[in-house]
Amino acid sequence: MFHDLDATLREILDDGGAPAQLQAADKSFEPPNKTFAPAQPTVNLFLYEVKENRVLRDPEPIIRQVGGQFVRRIPPLRVDCTYLITTWSNQPGATGVAEEHQLLGQALVWLSRFPIIPVSFLQGSLAVPPQPFALPTMVAQMEDGKSAGEFWSALGSVPRPAFHLTITISMDLGLEKPEGPPVVTSETILKEKKPAGVVEPVLSDTFLIAGTIRNDVTLDVIPNAEVTIVELTRTAITSAEGQFDFSGLEAGNYTLHVVAAGFTTVDTPITVPGAVLNAYDVNLTP
Repeated sequence: MFHDLDATLREILDDGGAPAQLQAADKSFEPPNKTFAPAQPTVNLFLYEVKENRVLRDPEPIIRQVGGQFVRRIPPLRVDCTYLITTWSNQPGATGVAEEHQLLGQALVWLSRFPIIPVSFLQGSLAVPPQPFALPTMVAQMEDGKSAGEFWSALGSVPRPAFHLTITISMDLGLEKPEGPPVVTSETILKEKKPAGVVEPVLSDTFLIAGTIRNDVTLDVIPNAEVTIVELTRTAITSAEGQFDFSGLEAGNYTLHVVAAGFTTVDTPITVPGAVLNAYDVNLTP
């Protein structure tokens, strides 16, 4: 994924709207150490730090339905990728310094135009599948307490003008586990409170039922379908996931009357409580 971020930054700096000098410059992601000596004007983007962004960390798992099962998925990591941006000239003396400074200024201004990286620039795994969050950037923002001198000393190179670019990406951990099938029937029993040892009489025994309306041909869910319990004249509208529910039902036999635009109307007998999984699902014929 980091190499795709490199490719994304190259795409931004090579964009036709960037200054001509910036477009023409070579783009390098090598460490700018004492052996780095490009033969042409170069923008060096050295990825020197990767760390989790704990401010953007999402502690809540993602619950989603896959077929007839719910799965729990660990949310993606939000990761800050920080680059050191330097510019390099192959010209000697003051001429080279002037070229480097001009190129550095152009890179800073151009990258600052993108507080959020446009989707059109994203490359590789950053584009497909799409990132779940936009990619924010911070330009020329250095954290307190970091010594530039120590950094250049570690590289064995002479200090030079530079700025930092931080981009926050999402990294999917690919961790999920089944949570079980969706609840289609639940029972609520209300009893009268009695002293210990005395049988508590049941005051009410009711059920909640839930189901899904699907296209009988494609098995796609059908939102905004109208589901009515005929005997009780109670109606529910299916959600975007094609789901409906009714609560407070007594045990017994009922009829579901299901209507959806573009589909044949269906009357389906049901029994509460249901004896099998998906007992209240209904498929409609287009």
